[in-house]
Amino acid sequence: MIQRTFGKTGWKVGVIGLGAWGIGGQWGPVDPQVAIDTLRAAFDAGVNFFDNADAYGEPQGTSEELMGRAFAGGLRDKVFIATKVGNWGRRFGHPLPYTHVTHIIGCCHASLYRLRTDHIDLYQNHIGTAEHMEVFLEAFDQLIKAGKIRAFGISTGSVDAVKAANRDGKCASVQLDYSFLNREPEKDLLPYCQQNDLAAIIRGPLAMGVATGKFTAQTRFEDSVRSGWNQGAGREKFLKRLEVVEKLRFLERPGRTLAQAALQFVVSHPAVTVAIPGAKSPQQARDNAAAGSRLLDAAELERIRGITAG
Repeated sequence: MIQRTFGKTGWKVGVIGLGAWGIGGQWGPVDPQVAIDTLRAAFDAGVNFFDNADAYGEPQGTSEELMGRAFAGGLRDKVFIATKVGNWGRRFGHPLPYTHVTHIIGCCHASLYRLRTDHIDLYQNHIGTAEHMEVFLEAFDQLIKAGKIRAFGISTGSVDAVKAANRDGKCASVQLDYSFLNREPEKDLLPYCQQNDLAAIIRGPLAMGVATGKFTAQTRFEDSVRSGWNQGAGREKFLKRLEVVEKLRFLERPGRTLAQAALQFVVSHPAVTVAIPGAKSPQQARDNAAAGSRLLDAAELERIRGITAG
């Protein structure tokens, strides 16, 4: 797998990582052992960067618990574990206020327990706005000094929030949504990352599955994450995206699926460090990892940009 330097940290990570949102059950049931096998299959296929969040899973924390079980013992020091803080209880309408460093430090200790580790490599602000940024930065500073985390970042689509997080030049990364169906970050967010030596972690590189080409106009969603796509404005956006995906079928060929091409599109951008597609089975994890062996060529990139412009 192609390796890249993770911003100012100097870490070497593969361009394809794994996002653990899906393994915790929010995208539909996943057997716990299958989830663990999926994480280990990704590692065996060359993945060394794994992203999580304390709020992921049904119930909350499940994704971290499964990752902790997968990498406990001898594998822990062979992977980079990233997780996020800021959304605990939010989807139930009862988020923590995050108005004091103790809220963040307490959440960190809980994540450490679930992940079965004494340190988190990358701890990220999951709120995505500049709200209470001074509290997060103070907490991150204390956690670094205590050896509980090695570096911090932010998950956001806002350049202003990134600038607030990086006001002292200490922010290590930005996690952002980017795919050939969402090229908005090319305008300012990715250039800012490149100019300021911030690792760019790409969530949504498969556009929640739409970019894989496996859905049709008849597809209905039962999981809690995508159920809004079944009607109204969500349905309209979903159907429009399907039309774009059909125009990108030229990317499919023997030895490369549309999903793999979608991942290669993302990591072909020079500002991108690592893409973190989800996976709910060992085979999905292996297929995603295989995409990290090459980039798209200039002609393919030009054709994609022509189709997805605007």
